[in-house]
Amino acid sequence: MKESKRILVVDDEESMRHMLGVLLGQEGYEVTSVADGKEALEKVDEGYDFILADVRMPRMDGKTLLKELQKRNVPSTVIMMSAYGNVDTALEAIKLGAYDYIPKPFKADEILLTLKKAEERARLIHENVLLKTEVKKEYGFGSFLTQDAQMLEILRTAKKIAAYKSTVLVVGESGTGKELVAKAIHVSSPRVDGPFVAINCGAIPETLLESELFGHSKGAFTDAQRSKKGLFEEADGGTLFLDEVGELPLLLQVKLLRVLQDEEVRRVGDTKSAHVDVRIIAATVRNLDNEVREGRFRSDLFYRLNVLPIVLLPLKNRRGDIPLLADHFLERYAKRAGKPVPTIDKRAMEILINYHWPGNVRELENTIERAVLLSEEEKIKPEDLPPALTGAEERSVMQIADDEVSIKRASRAMEERLIRKALRQTNGNRTQAAKILEISHRALLYKIKEYIIS
Repeated sequence: MKESKRILVVDDEESMRHMLGVLLGQEGYEVTSVADGKEALEKVDEGYDFILADVRMPRMDGKTLLKELQKRNVPSTVIMMSAYGNVDTALEAIKLGAYDYIPKPFKADEILLTLKKAEERARLIHENVLLKTEVKKEYGFGSFLTQDAQMLEILRTAKKIAAYKSTVLVVGESGTGKELVAKAIHVSSPRVDGPFVAINCGAIPETLLESELFGHSKGAFTDAQRSKKGLFEEADGGTLFLDEVGELPLLLQVKLLRVLQDEEVRRVGDTKSAHVDVRIIAATVRNLDNEVREGRFRSDLFYRLNVLPIVLLPLKNRRGDIPLLADHFLERYAKRAGKPVPTIDKRAMEILINYHWPGNVRELENTIERAVLLSEEEKIKPEDLPPALTGAEERSVMQIADDEVSIKRASRAMEERLIRKALRQTNGNRTQAAKILEISHRALLYKIKEYIIS
């Protein structure tokens, strides 16, 4: 059964109190009436959804009542009424905190419509609060599952710096949760109501990256048929997450440095700059110290980005978290698949704990999802785990290499084996793996997808 909304009517005219009591009572509201502001203040602690108050009353008028309600942080929605009002009176009442103003005399439909609109506003505010709570729960620091003392200290540091606008550099191997940390910083900061915009600087061709970040004006290049905002402008008032910032070309590094220094962006092809209020969180798998020494990354930009560094631990350095994370992923993917939540038998858990996890938490998550879908029993066993974890993959690839008569298939098997080996050697760093394999980064990404490599 729907709970009745409570209304406090504040008016010195008994006939008005009676009329509103009858009208609102018929509409299902629970109505209490008082004759002036002083009586209203004695009642507000009882909790009312709405307060309907006249402007002119003895002892304490409506404006003074509004001021007192603001001082006491009373959450009720206030609607003012008056037979002597004009536009100035209405504006003053709203400035003092009233939701709306109704001139007397009014029709029944007017007051009911105003209350319905106020109810809808209150509902949206409540939903917004719940949504923010859910966002913080899902993406805040409380969403990180770890018992590792060093990791807990890293997260405490990240939480401390969330309140400030200073640039943050998150360093860690692929799959360690760099974007999750960036989102947690954002939702724990005063910028939580602003946008969180993410871009992978290594995934966009250099020719498009400048326009993507800074935007362009109409006619700036052949395909620029209209002006377009860049991601800096999209993130205004919020946070811009620059993943794989080490992949930025030197020319764009200069432009990024200028934005960090001046808080202004200039679209490609434009002559004017626009102010932006953006917090930058950058992330990289690269050692930017080495990149600076080798001339691939600007030292001045590195110092600008490295104001508040956060270095995330690889999963192999916090093996005690593996059972905790595995149980979490088991529950998530079993529920998603509509299956009972399985357990992991002792042998399978030993394999999980002893594996080196080049793909870190992301690889563990994919492994558990696969095991949940393939397992036909209530326990996850070693045979439900990917061959890469159990050693079966290496054996099967070698067998193909020994027995295969097709050069094409044997070459593919050898290519897959070398790619996996390079990724293991570089702890999942695809940029470095591509260099070892002597192929382009884009070609490696294509082959990783083709061979379904975690």
